[in-house]
Amino acid sequence: MSFNFYLQKGFRLLLFPFSLLVWAYIRVRNWLYKIGVFKTTTINMPLICVGNLSVGGTGKSPMVEYLLGLLHTEYKLATISRGYKRKTKGYVLANAKTTALEIGDEPMQFHSKFPMVAVAVGEARIEAIPQLLHDEPDTEVIVLDDAFQHRQIIAGLNILLTEYANPYWNDWYLPTGDLRDNKRSAARAEIIVVTKCPPELTIEQKNQCIKQITPHQKQAVFFTTIAYGIPYHLVQKTPFHLHAELEVLLVCGIANPLPLKAFIEKNTTAYFQKSFEDHHVFSIDDWKDIEERFKKLSGNKNIILTTEKDAVRLEKFNELLQHKPIYVLPIKHEFLFDEGAVFNASIVAFIKTYSKKPL
Repeated sequence: MSFNFYLQKGFRLLLFPFSLLVWAYIRVRNWLYKIGVFKTTTINMPLICVGNLSVGGTGKSPMVEYLLGLLHTEYKLATISRGYKRKTKGYVLANAKTTALEIGDEPMQFHSKFPMVAVAVGEARIEAIPQLLHDEPDTEVIVLDDAFQHRQIIAGLNILLTEYANPYWNDWYLPTGDLRDNKRSAARAEIIVVTKCPPELTIEQKNQCIKQITPHQKQAVFFTTIAYGIPYHLVQKTPFHLHAELEVLLVCGIANPLPLKAFIEKNTTAYFQKSFEDHHVFSIDDWKDIEERFKKLSGNKNIILTTEKDAVRLEKFNELLQHKPIYVLPIKHEFLFDEGAVFNASIVAFIKTYSKKPL
């Protein structure tokens, strides 16, 4: 571990008194929802909520994509996100001319990959859902991205994600830890997915996690690992295979790049990193800095590699990047212990058995 890591960890420990205030606020807020002081609303259609108890990268966006990929051929789908760091406010429905600046990088990623799905953003999900249904009245299922803490709306199916390396049961509250919700809130989820597990996770390690979760009778627990696809050119979309002779400049602004770094290190001869903050909005000066750093690579076979989330924020430079060796690395959840079919069946069963209340 680097000196900066321990310095940051020490600083966060100094903020422990503030963590107690956050903990107290969360407890009071959840209690007020429980006793009915804060009101909740049920939408008369299947709502699937994907969320977590912490800040940072637990894999929410890849899980939303997984669900859209699973369901889009059978149902008229829509998804609603907050649209973090977008330049607009309120409800926005994506269209053919929409950019990441208008709806945010992750919703733009959904829109690019699944143009048949209605993609909307709105800070207040309770206001965004009626507007979405007005614009897209044929919608049959809505996937709510990062909405576990938005308790004004009761989703029929809650999928809670927690990272294997930093599970919620071993975490603490902001700013000392990464938790933004009470650990007991995990009981509200119908499905818990432990993400970013080592591919070689053993049955004993799996059972140890389940023991820590102590799921209730109707709660299912699944385990996933990160699976990387074949990189493709950012503009031309042509595939490109990584190989051991490559030198890679990794350009990324994501919450947790450690698994990505490990993958690149394993599959190339050398990699270097140009880091940006999560959800960074790239400028032309950023691109010039990237290009200058790329020129310093010593190998004969060099590429720039970025994530899909970063790629949608770089697309505004498509004309400039059209002939540059810049490639995008796709990512997805891969279920361990051959339980992907069980997970899929549980999602489909929820939708098929959902019973609408008479209006």
